[in-house]
Amino acid sequence: MKCIAFNCTGTLLAAGCSNGSCVIWDFETKGLAREFRDKDCTASITSVSWSKYGHRLLASATDKSLTLWDVSSGKKIARVILQKTPLRASLQPGSPTPSICLACPLSSAPLLVDLDTGSTTDLPVSVSGNSNPPAANARRFADGTPPFTPTAAAFDKHGDLIYVGNSQGEILIVDSKSIQVHAVIPIPGGAVVKDIVLSRDGQYLLTNSNDRVIRVYKNILPAKGSGEKIRNISNNSIDCESHYDKLKVNGTSCLIHYCELSDSITRTHWKTPCFSGNGQWMVGASANKGEHKLQIWDQAGPLVKILEGPKEAIIDLAWHPAEPTIATVSVSGLVYIWAKEHVENWSAFAPDFEELEENEEYVEWEDEFDLNPREEETQRKGQSQSRRLSVKGLELQQSEKGKTPAIKNRSNVKSPKSGAKQMEPANGNSSTFDDEATEDDDVNIDT
Repeated sequence: MKCIAFNCTGTLLAAGCSNGSCVIWDFETKGLAREFRDKDCTASITSVSWSKYGHRLLASATDKSLTLWDVSSGKKIARVILQKTPLRASLQPGSPTPSICLACPLSSAPLLVDLDTGSTTDLPVSVSGNSNPPAANARRFADGTPPFTPTAAAFDKHGDLIYVGNSQGEILIVDSKSIQVHAVIPIPGGAVVKDIVLSRDGQYLLTNSNDRVIRVYKNILPAKGSGEKIRNISNNSIDCESHYDKLKVNGTSCLIHYCELSDSITRTHWKTPCFSGNGQWMVGASANKGEHKLQIWDQAGPLVKILEGPKEAIIDLAWHPAEPTIATVSVSGLVYIWAKEHVENWSAFAPDFEELEENEEYVEWEDEFDLNPREEETQRKGQSQSRRLSVKGLELQQSEKGKTPAIKNRSNVKSPKSGAKQMEPANGNSSTFDDEATEDDDVNIDT
């Protein structure tokens, strides 16, 4: 893997490979969702870019090609060959099915490319009247073009404006329709701009320069209708001594310097910095070889976290648009996922639950794990006081079922003679009471 990019919702992660293919992973299941392979392209992919709603994917390669893919069908929509190798390319965010892209070739000015027709338009990278012009004796290429360093460029949120960073330490705001420079923002120190990145909401912009400082700017222009707003600023601006001074005055109404991010101890060069999904955090990767190191800053500027991985340099990174998750690509081609460690809080389900850092020996009580020791003790006491029937009393109860018990007079007075006569039952069979039911045997009831 050489480069990665999340779609707008973060459900898919696209990656460009060294063999010229592009793969898309389902970020939830970490499974391969789709693979794009062009038989005409076997060169390494330098960048991948999603369209606004994730229906299309643009890939730039080292063979100077730009290839546009349809994500749902997997078919190739267009392929354009440029004159120079594009290091980065991005689709215009204003259209759901864009055909215009912004490409930043190696050692050349940024281009606006029409993928339908293949036509290209060079963007301006400098303004006449700059106090820091390039050296007059600078070496030129064989075709006579000036030696541009790798310039950076990025669309705003809706694609109305293009922010271009040049080798003279300036940010140029260019109208994407008229290709006219409306404002210039000089960078302190005049360091070469290597990267320009806007937050997803378009409210903040950061630059990565050769002086090892990441500068964050607050965008004053509205997210929607920024092209019309900057044209009004340019038309209503005050008269200045030169056109360049007028552009600098316009720049003060577009961007405000917010903060600077750097490592004052190690003076690290930064690579592929970007914003978090909500724009509240910034991350930068160390450009040192053999070091997989990330630093995360708060929006106000202080360093909040340092992440260190294997001893492999980082070549690209992307922040998830909705979650605190970062994906990085190492020089070995592996993709690493950095996420917040999930800590289970069992006390939320059981308030009496106590978490132990280490195992402890616990001595239990004698009746601690009995079902209910107090109720069992009460039950044992109640059993000794319950009614108990003797064997004879139990048999008497069984014999009296369905019969009318005889009434015994336990006094010493003799009963009438009729009481001594035999009683004939209703069924006609003669029987007498059992000796157990006589007066001499009492029913014992212990209470």
